[in-house]
Amino acid sequence: MPIELRHLRYVIAADKYRSFRQAATALRLKQSTLSRRIHQLEDELGVLLFSRHSTGVRSTTAGRDFLRRAKQITEEVQLMTVLAKAGSRGETGHLSVGFYTSLSTGHLRASLLDYVARYPEVTVSAVEGSRAHLFAELESGALDIVIVSGEMSLRTGTVFPIWAERIMVALPEQHRLAANEIVYWTDLKGERFLLSCCDPGPEIQDLLIAKLAAPGDRPLVDSHNVSRETILSMVGIGRGVSLLCETSTGASYAGVVYREVREANGSSWIGQSACWRNDNANPALLRFVEILKARCPATGAG
Repeated sequence: MPIELRHLRYVIAADKYRSFRQAATALRLKQSTLSRRIHQLEDELGVLLFSRHSTGVRSTTAGRDFLRRAKQITEEVQLMTVLAKAGSRGETGHLSVGFYTSLSTGHLRASLLDYVARYPEVTVSAVEGSRAHLFAELESGALDIVIVSGEMSLRTGTVFPIWAERIMVALPEQHRLAANEIVYWTDLKGERFLLSCCDPGPEIQDLLIAKLAAPGDRPLVDSHNVSRETILSMVGIGRGVSLLCETSTGASYAGVVYREVREANGSSWIGQSACWRNDNANPALLRFVEILKARCPATGAG
């Protein structure tokens, strides 16, 4: 007779109540059914699990060893069931998020903190890289979701606009514009701009040229194959100014101040989007997308 999980539960209940009758009542079985199944199990094992008495039953030495292992098995199965159900609800598992903006402040940082607080049993991997690398990882399935700026399309997935970030200028603290609360694009004419070749540097450079370029007059841009952190350190020693998204202003650098860059009619923005594959059924991803959508339910702006 194959040993089934229910047989283990019969033995555990009989040991708990020390009575086949009470164990059968607790399991909502006929006493004859439970007694017969335990007897068949003993025949199959070739050992006596219980000694029978007029006052009830007691586990034998062999029975106590069997019971110890039976309890381990049933507890493991119960845990497996709980974890499987939690995983199907997105409460356990793994989520991988790709991005190339800073996590020092802003909506993405807040969304990740909210997600971790709600689903502490989910392991979250954060992957920083270029746009090309992130999308290659997304297509291969190595990433569940990527957060990127600007406009894009995804051949086999969803692109969902989530929010926009203000454009800020990083200035040396002794700069002529550092005393201003707000800096306008026209104030930045003639400045030397330090930008990273890493994303989102190229997008910011495109925005800079769109705002300041004129026939025969282009902004002076020095592109460096270094991180945004190194760029800001260069600003701090007076090598130039830099433009960055608001999310990068949560970290302080010696000699650097941040000011918002505005147009005549208000703030300048760079939109952010979340991208994921349509065939990704990871429940943890679905829960994270819910948090992103809740943060920007209408237009994803601001």
